[in-house]
Amino acid sequence: MSVNTRAAPGSFQQAVFLVLISAVSGNPAATTFGKLSISHRRLPYARAAQSSTLLSTFITMPENAQPAPALQTWKLTLAYDGTEFRGWQVQPGKRTVQGELQAALGRVTGESPLPQGSGRTDAGVHALAQAASFALAAPIPPENLHRALNRTLPASIRILDARKAPAAFHARHSAVAKTYEYRIFQGDICPPFLAHYVYACPWRLDVEALQTSARLFEGEHDFVSFAATDPDMTTRNLFSTPELDQKIKAPTAPAIRTIYSSGWEQRKTEAGELLVYRIRGSGFLHHMVRNLVGTMLEVGCGRLSADAIPGILAARNRSAAGPTALARGLFLCSVEYDEEKFGCKAE
Repeated sequence: MSVNTRAAPGSFQQAVFLVLISAVSGNPAATTFGKLSISHRRLPYARAAQSSTLLSTFITMPENAQPAPALQTWKLTLAYDGTEFRGWQVQPGKRTVQGELQAALGRVTGESPLPQGSGRTDAGVHALAQAASFALAAPIPPENLHRALNRTLPASIRILDARKAPAAFHARHSAVAKTYEYRIFQGDICPPFLAHYVYACPWRLDVEALQTSARLFEGEHDFVSFAATDPDMTTRNLFSTPELDQKIKAPTAPAIRTIYSSGWEQRKTEAGELLVYRIRGSGFLHHMVRNLVGTMLEVGCGRLSADAIPGILAARNRSAAGPTALARGLFLCSVEYDEEKFGCKAE
C-alpha cells in the first residue's frame, strides 16, 4: 500500500490503525480507502477488538481538547404585560413568560436554561420588575445579552437589566421581600386603554374602611385563609356560590408570612380616579394578594365588617375569606435581595 506523504498530519498513523483493524477483523474491505485524510469521520470498523492487546486500548484524543466551560449564574430584571400570557410558568401548549424567555435564550446563546422567576405570576398578571435567574456557559458580555434578548423577545416582554450574579443566587430562594400593587378604577366609564390593567369596580368604595382592613394584615400571620389550595378550584369568582365555596378546602400546614406594609392610596389620573392597594411582605402564597383584595372589596362595599378579618385569619379556611379579585389589576412591582450578599437590593 502506498501512502501519500503530503497527507494531513496524523494521516499515516490513521492508515496504520485501519490496517491493524483489518487484520483483526478479517475484513479486506477495511483496507480500501478513497482518500487518506483526518477528515474521515466514518471508519470501517467491522467489530470491536476482542483481545487485550495495545490495539484494544488505543484511544484517539483531539489535539485541541479543552475543558468544559464553567457555568455562570445570571440575574435578569424584566417587565411584562401579562395580558396575552398564561402566567409565568411554562405549560404545555400555552404561551407563558418563562417559555418565551427560555426560547429567546436559546436563540441568542444556543443554550436553553429554564429561567427561575422570583414568583409565578398568574395568567393576566403584570410585572414592573420581575427577577429571573439561570446559568449559562456562553461567555457573553451582560450588555450584549441585554440587547440581544430585547431584539428577539416579543414587545410585551422587556429586559430592564442583565448582570452576572454569585453562584448561590436564586431569584426566588434569595428574595427577602416583594412588593405588589392592585389597581382599581373608580369611574363611570373605564377607558379602553386601561381595561387590561385595572379592575373597573362598579361600586363606590369606602376608602376609610379599605384602609382599616388593610392595616389588619400587617405583621406576622398565618395566611392559609387567603391562599388558593385546590388545583381544580384555585379562585372564588366575584359572584361565587355556596356550592363552589364548599369545594375549597384549607391545607393543614401553616402558611406564615410577614407583611411589612399594607395600605390603600387614591391616585388622580387624566382617565379618572384609581384606588391602589400596595403591599410589601417577606413572601406571598398563590393568589394571596388577589384574595386579600377580594376580601377588602367586600369591606369597602359594606358587605363585610373590617372587624371580621382577625376571625378570617384564625379560621384557616379559604371559604371564610372573600372572593378572588381579577388578575388584570395586579402588578409585581419589585423584588428585594440582600445587597451585601448578592450586590443587588430592590429590582
